[in-house]
Amino acid sequence: MAAVTTAEPVAPCAPDLPRRIAHLDMDAFYASVELLRYPQLKGLPVVIGGGRRREDDALLAAYAGRLQDIPLHEFPRLSGYVGRGVITTATYAARAFGVGSAMGLMKAARLCPDAILLPVDFAEYRRFSQRFKAVITDIAPLMEDRGVDEVYIDFTRVPGGQREGGRVLARLIQKSILDATGLTCSIGVAPNKLIAKMASEFNKPGGIAIVQPEDLQHRIWPLACRKINGIGPKTNERLAQHGITTIGELAARPRDWLMAQFGKSSGAWLHDAAWGRDERPVVTESEPVSMSRETTFERDLHAVRDKALLGEIFTALCTQVAHDLHRKGYVGKTIGIKLRYDDFRIATRDQTVAEYTQDAAAIRRVAGQCLKRVPLDRPLRLLGVRVGQLVREGDAAARDAQADPFTAPLF
Repeated sequence: MAAVTTAEPVAPCAPDLPRRIAHLDMDAFYASVELLRYPQLKGLPVVIGGGRRREDDALLAAYAGRLQDIPLHEFPRLSGYVGRGVITTATYAARAFGVGSAMGLMKAARLCPDAILLPVDFAEYRRFSQRFKAVITDIAPLMEDRGVDEVYIDFTRVPGGQREGGRVLARLIQKSILDATGLTCSIGVAPNKLIAKMASEFNKPGGIAIVQPEDLQHRIWPLACRKINGIGPKTNERLAQHGITTIGELAARPRDWLMAQFGKSSGAWLHDAAWGRDERPVVTESEPVSMSRETTFERDLHAVRDKALLGEIFTALCTQVAHDLHRKGYVGKTIGIKLRYDDFRIATRDQTVAEYTQDAAAIRRVAGQCLKRVPLDRPLRLLGVRVGQLVREGDAAARDAQADPFTAPLF
């Protein structure tokens, strides 16, 4: 899903209580959900990635209702994988071999050929995501959803949120999630989101880390700059060129110097981040800007030679996006497509229609028009469909009534 716009933020806490913000991250979430279905795989290197294959369906059919009885030797191994799929996640036992998220499955097969390969099951992961988040909001209602497996929580005024710096409440949430789902999580509690996110990585898996304002110099400054959420590879490389590799070294540089080197806004943010300053509130609601579905093909597909197969995939993507819109109660006006060619170039096109829609046939029709506006002479690696300018179903009529007919697009 694309980026989201935020609703009204939670009001800042009164000065009599120190701010305590938690970042909760589920431990190897997708893999952990799969281990609930296949407990016989616990402790083994398991990789989750790629689409469902015939051998996966055959295994499910043969052991329907008793997945826990599947013998280890019947599970597909990574060594037999051929295709362009990528790893979504892996168990900690597989990570010990250097296997990690976003790595190509064929590369991972060279590192850990005996790893068991399971297909991605997003429907099951979303179901468990909803369950663990419901547990959290029953205890601490000020929760910001940051994706399928992580959230921020404002502990400040929740009972137990101040005790031992937040450790008491963190323990309660951990135990409640484990009891309700069988899954473990790691929690970092700090004065703000920035440090809490770093802290949640300190004691993985299943750990709790408490960071107080006075801990900045000895717990945060020795860390690499990349540990700051928002410092990517390019910024990290530029910092390293100036001899800055740790957060402490970043904090030692004057604010004006950082602004001169990285720009006024970025430089000021780098200085504040290094000094642990972050006033962002926990936002309890968010609205999606768009919804999309995309797929990376097992082999490159050509618009002429593989026309029928591409047509089936394209229709399925449009249907899936429409289902997502229906399920979540949204309609949209801007419909677009995304292609990635065999040389990794990306092409996108979109079109804004007159009326909000969540209809699969309408999405398919407009997306097809967008598809005609891109070159299709090269093989394709990826195809995606997107619906943007989302509003809630009940708000669509009001939005249309407010639209100025003289500014509507002509084509």
